[in-house]
Amino acid sequence: MVIKSTPPFPTRQEIINLIEESPHKIGKREIARAFKLNPEQKKQLKKLLRDMSDEGIIQKRHRQKFVKSGDLPEFLVVRVSRINEDGDVFALPLNWDGNKAPPPILISPERGGRPELGIGDTALIRISKSSTGLIGKTIRPINRVPSQVLGILSRSGKGFRIRQTKRGERHELFVEKGDHGEAESGDLVRAEIIPGKNFGLRRARVIESLHSKRELRDFSLVAIHQHEIPFIFPSDVEAVAKEATAAPKQNRADLRGLPLVTIDGVDARDFDDAVWAEPDTSPTNPGGWHCIVAIADVSWYVQPGSALDLEAQKRGNSVYFPDRVVPMLPETLSNGWCSLKPDEDRPCVAVHFWINTEGKMLGHKFERALMRSVARLTYDQIQAAYDGSDSDLEVNFINRVVHPLYQAYFALSRARDSRQVLELELAERHVVLSPDGTVKIIRERARLESHKLIEEFMIAANVAAAEILETAKTPFLYRVHDQPSIKKINALSIFLKSLNLNFSKGQTVKPIQFNQILRKVSDTPYQQMVAEIVLRSQAQAEYSTHNIGHFGLSLRRYCHFTSPIRRYADLLVHRSLLSSLKLEEDDNAQDLDMLNKFGKQLSNLERRAASAEREAIDRYTAQYLSNQIGAKFNAQISGATRAGLFIKLDQTGADGLVPIRSLPQDFYVHNETLHQLKGRKTGRTYRIGQKIEVTLLEAIPITGGMIFEILGDSPSSGSSKRASEAKTSKHRKNTKQNYRRSKSD
Repeated sequence: MVIKSTPPFPTRQEIINLIEESPHKIGKREIARAFKLNPEQKKQLKKLLRDMSDEGIIQKRHRQKFVKSGDLPEFLVVRVSRINEDGDVFALPLNWDGNKAPPPILISPERGGRPELGIGDTALIRISKSSTGLIGKTIRPINRVPSQVLGILSRSGKGFRIRQTKRGERHELFVEKGDHGEAESGDLVRAEIIPGKNFGLRRARVIESLHSKRELRDFSLVAIHQHEIPFIFPSDVEAVAKEATAAPKQNRADLRGLPLVTIDGVDARDFDDAVWAEPDTSPTNPGGWHCIVAIADVSWYVQPGSALDLEAQKRGNSVYFPDRVVPMLPETLSNGWCSLKPDEDRPCVAVHFWINTEGKMLGHKFERALMRSVARLTYDQIQAAYDGSDSDLEVNFINRVVHPLYQAYFALSRARDSRQVLELELAERHVVLSPDGTVKIIRERARLESHKLIEEFMIAANVAAAEILETAKTPFLYRVHDQPSIKKINALSIFLKSLNLNFSKGQTVKPIQFNQILRKVSDTPYQQMVAEIVLRSQAQAEYSTHNIGHFGLSLRRYCHFTSPIRRYADLLVHRSLLSSLKLEEDDNAQDLDMLNKFGKQLSNLERRAASAEREAIDRYTAQYLSNQIGAKFNAQISGATRAGLFIKLDQTGADGLVPIRSLPQDFYVHNETLHQLKGRKTGRTYRIGQKIEVTLLEAIPITGGMIFEILGDSPSSGSSKRASEAKTSKHRKNTKQNYRRSKSD
């Protein structure tokens, strides 16, 4: 007689694994069957499942089925948490019991003219999984938060209409006569959407007129209001700034005898850093250099807790537009007492550092000092002087000041090369305006050795500040840049494989691996495209009290010290530094919890500024091209989404969208990993990097959006007809405009 052995009873982890790995929802019966439990063991299982449920390890859902705690049901209520620059709506579960942060859910575009969900809105959705994450389809909205919009008011019949400035928002709003306040046609207005059911256009009420039609040639104003960037200083802040006087000379080193110079762009108005270099005379450092980076002593003028300080906190940084700068500090300071103007005494915080011939830092020293810049130089000017081109600088000055700076820079560059930093060279658009505020030309910004010189001097000063503070165990804000996530690395590897490029991942990802790929595609049609994809694979740099190093710069420790005029994070580092070195009369040591709060806040404000700057450039670009409807352009596909193809024009670098509905008739499948759209029936494939010729159908300066069509690919009777009808654009709905995530050092 064969005696059946009792099957082993499953452990808790085995039950969890079964629930997670099962393609279907399972209950007690399915679990018992999977582990081949006998009747007695089924009783034990019932008790164990009840205990695991009571302890919050698993949860019982519909029809007695179990899920692991933290997993999401098919139907749930969510609240919209954010809307990115591309117009994508993301939500989080309203009730979340998981131990980790709740997963973001991408909400599918609304159908049938139903308005998109806004931030704070709650809705019942149905969840599905995709290769890129969770997708939610709205079943019904539950509660909509009264939302405000920004737009241009125009007269329409007996009332008005508002054309929204938000990119991708194609629906106009109707304003009844009397609801427009004192606003006039053509004004930029802020309005609130009136809740309730509407037949036709949704209704809105103007609550504020922001700028007149005449002022709106400056598209930066739209970005300023869209992102709620403070741009007018309160009277008490201006008053404090105007009371500023020269800092006393006592307890400051005198650097006025050294030929320190500022090197900036031709249109710069604030000069917060000056540099100088000489050969190191120490016999122990042959071929080495003694360098000085002098930074405006902003902390002397902006005291903690003052009106100036609180306003700077709120702004976080200066924001730079083609037509204006929204400064972090009033111009009385940023362009005055805190600007290192030539031939004027200015207080500064100076760092001396000594490097050997290979750029290795041998030592450094910080001091409060008094300096007098001998020249305000531009990048073009100093580069021409070094190259021996036509220069307005005297030969003696070039030999005494310019050449030592370049020789020290070359040493720092050798150290940079040995560290194997991430070498990403991406084209940057430069918008040049005419005196009347219209766009004169859009071109790629030049990248000179003089730019790199200043970068390397600033990086060295930032490293020295981080080393001093870390050694002193003084709390401060690091500038950190994490290594790319495994998910992004895997996606990048798959994409590169499609180009017959192998990405050697290894145990630890390092910048050199990205550089090897970038070198392989150098001087090929794929160069810019691969650089963009590598950029997208990177984490965002941010501020934190927890040091994880700086991946892109290959540095173990790093902070921002060199721009306290335009970055509040740098001002905080100055305070930490001066307190640590006992160079401050008052102890301005900063609390760790407060610094943590600032780290998150300033990282967010930095991203806000980058988005606003990018959108303003997009609007100026759309204005520049708006009189070229129907024109043909050479372009390259820069991205692929469910909405269509993002393209970049070769000549101007302008970004635009080819809507998916304008492609030849087919069902196109979006492959996010390969960055492509592929027709299911025809196999026709559009992928990133592909060279194409397009025609401009629509340019909307107020949103910065531009719509294109690929020439020779239209399923209609011809591109010329489509181009002639472009101004109506009635067939263009729910389009999205490309954006590029900013990542900085």
